[in-house]
Amino acid sequence: MTTEKNLELGENDLAIDSLGQAKIPSPLLGFNSSGPESASHWDSFTEDDSRILVNVSTKSLGENYTCGRDPASFEEAGARRAIYFDSSKVRAAILTAGGLCPGLNDVIRALVMTLHYRYGVHNILGVKYGYQGLLPEYGHELIPLEAKKVSHIHEFGGTILGSSRGGMLSEDMVDSLERLNINLLFCIGGDGTLKGAHSIAQEVKKRGLKLSVVGIPKTIDNDIGMVARSFGFETAVAIASDVIRSAHTEAIGAPHGVGLVKLMGRDSGFIAATAALAQSDANYVLIPEIDFDLDGPGGLLAHLEKRLENRGHAVIVVAEGAGQKYFETQGEQKDASGNILHKDIGMFLADQIKAHFKTLKKEINLKYIDPSYIIRSAPANASDQVYCSFLGQKAVHAAMAGKTDLLIGQWNDHFVHVPIALAIRERKKVDPHGVLWTSVLEGTGQPNLSNNNRII
Repeated sequence: MTTEKNLELGENDLAIDSLGQAKIPSPLLGFNSSGPESASHWDSFTEDDSRILVNVSTKSLGENYTCGRDPASFEEAGARRAIYFDSSKVRAAILTAGGLCPGLNDVIRALVMTLHYRYGVHNILGVKYGYQGLLPEYGHELIPLEAKKVSHIHEFGGTILGSSRGGMLSEDMVDSLERLNINLLFCIGGDGTLKGAHSIAQEVKKRGLKLSVVGIPKTIDNDIGMVARSFGFETAVAIASDVIRSAHTEAIGAPHGVGLVKLMGRDSGFIAATAALAQSDANYVLIPEIDFDLDGPGGLLAHLEKRLENRGHAVIVVAEGAGQKYFETQGEQKDASGNILHKDIGMFLADQIKAHFKTLKKEINLKYIDPSYIIRSAPANASDQVYCSFLGQKAVHAAMAGKTDLLIGQWNDHFVHVPIALAIRERKKVDPHGVLWTSVLEGTGQPNLSNNNRII
């Protein structure tokens, strides 16, 4: 996000809602690895006035100083000395919604372990199949989540709670939460899930209920606003890099070989760009943020012709949301969460490339690879596992302190509380002039693929 946008953030944009004053001494005051002892053995608490700057550039700080205003900052996440809820009476619920992503089980495990062992909360329920599980008409039973039951779930991909998409009414979901006497609701998901969590929090606030709603940002595309990194992204990049390497092996193994890889990236091309940069075998990277043409002297097909003539092989990496202008006549469709359903750019490109070279009567050996579901369902790698543990722990600390309508994010290497309303305001996208895309262009040698230099 640019300096200008950060400077536009006001105090209200970054304020965190609270259910009330936290007055109960935290159980962590007497915790250390050997058992309950004095507070001096474990004193890693975060104060509410601990803030993390949104923009750390000297230019931004100077502009704020000149204008006489405080720089925009997030509330830092972490355990508080005083909490809002009585641990012995807390009833918590956890749900996962949206598409699968590496790390879902890791976050569930971290939430349960922190609630159970650090706060003494033993009444924890798992909500089956996302927000559907909160509505009785779907018939999904709630699952008691015990520490011993979740101790090894991080070794597996997917989510033990199941997932779904859908626009359920916040009023109906809050009715169920009231009937269940839920005090803490943890919503693990992406943009659609977070919008649902925000609507629930707003309905809870309207009714004056004492229920904390905390989100954990899950999007394999890494496109949640004001969140530097969402869990599962690093695992996705690692697996995608291996796939690109395989595509390169296939391409060089046949005359005029072309390896075409389609990766996730509905509206943002972070996986495609980062994986291509990591593996350094891609020659063309197509992402939603950068316009490209197929035909014409500056189009992909003309450049591919030259590439195959000169080097004999090529690797193309395309994000699923790229090139959607080629499907405009087919109309727009949306999923149950309101997300636009993009047409299959991968198969379209494969067909177009084959048809083009057939017209030219030139040999081509194209291998098309779409590893999306393999990546989505994979277990998290070590880096994401650690990250998920942090997110789960910080989420519990926030909820027990009575904070609500927020998500746990990472910003400038610190974990922070981000108001959900701010995070869902706009999607994060690859900056066409930023360091990531510039590095991709340098690493691949990719030319401009647009006949009129458009950037979208």
